[in-house]
Amino acid sequence: MEIVRLGYVGCGLMAQKVHIPNFASTAGCGLVAVAEVRRDIREKVADRYGIPRRYASAREMAEAGDLDAVAVSADYSLQGEVAMEFLKRGLPVFMEKPMATTVAQARRILEAARQGGGRLMVAYMKRYDAGNHLARDAIRAARQSGELGRARFVRAHGFCGDWTAGLDMPFEKSAEPNPPSPMAAPDWLPEKWHKPYVSYLQQYTHNINLVRWLLDAGDNVRVRAVDLDDDGMTGLAVLEVAGVRAVIESGGMNYHAWDEHTQVYFEHGWVRTSSPPLLLKNVPAEVDIYRARPTRQFLRPVPQPAWMWAYKREAEEFIRCVRTGDPFDASGEDTLTDVRLYEEIYRTWLKGRGEV
Repeated sequence: MEIVRLGYVGCGLMAQKVHIPNFASTAGCGLVAVAEVRRDIREKVADRYGIPRRYASAREMAEAGDLDAVAVSADYSLQGEVAMEFLKRGLPVFMEKPMATTVAQARRILEAARQGGGRLMVAYMKRYDAGNHLARDAIRAARQSGELGRARFVRAHGFCGDWTAGLDMPFEKSAEPNPPSPMAAPDWLPEKWHKPYVSYLQQYTHNINLVRWLLDAGDNVRVRAVDLDDDGMTGLAVLEVAGVRAVIESGGMNYHAWDEHTQVYFEHGWVRTSSPPLLLKNVPAEVDIYRARPTRQFLRPVPQPAWMWAYKREAEEFIRCVRTGDPFDASGEDTLTDVRLYEEIYRTWLKGRGEV
């Protein structure tokens, strides 16, 4: 297909600030429909981007048909349910992470895709950052050649900060209240931990997914130990990723920039990628490499393209794969592993506290 007729579900912050502008400016993408329950914001956003077809619900859009693909951003527990409306009709779907808040929900989403013939791409934008690609290439090369010895440890640190970086994209607000959204949590999780659990997973799923991707681990990951504070967020999760111990350091701080990096340690050096603030446009991750042999040296390679936005590249990749039929990298099947790990991390932690 020359032009992908795309429908977008949701007109919230990420839709307006990131995804709708990126899809609207992507070659080969025709943004032809939008669905949003709040009429005022739906009409304002559709008018701004010249979107002709406007629907009051995702189901209404799905039943109308005449789309080649759909993108979804909604509340964490709701967006997977929305995605199923289109997957069961055979459409490719792009959705914000997390794919689901429970393993049971993730499996229902994948079953809808299997039955209907649709396929899912989950928006792990770090996989489309040119700096992270450079880091993964360096890690792969080191593991294949053995020049840095054995991979021994991974440190994934995320204490956050100003994630919006002053992004000045226009933003329409609604006078209508947000409709209630269900809170889907694992059956075994005590209710008092529902909100902390969702807060933890929606932030640190990025870090877990990135570590798996950097080490080409697939589903070869297990939880070894977890130590969190009473907020259910701050602390450590120790994983084994493709045979390598990896520590997820989670927390928050008052910081004007963004405090997140992932470092893979070898016997004779390391590769480190440092993330920019999430919504800082056209700035890729910075990469540092240290080699202790044959001569000791620090390398600071420049990602190519040197100026890019991971969110824009992921939108372009979704449209490219829809047009060509190529498989999605961050597929729903791959993301099921992340959902499994959320549950395992929290269950391990609460089991140690005697709460499950």
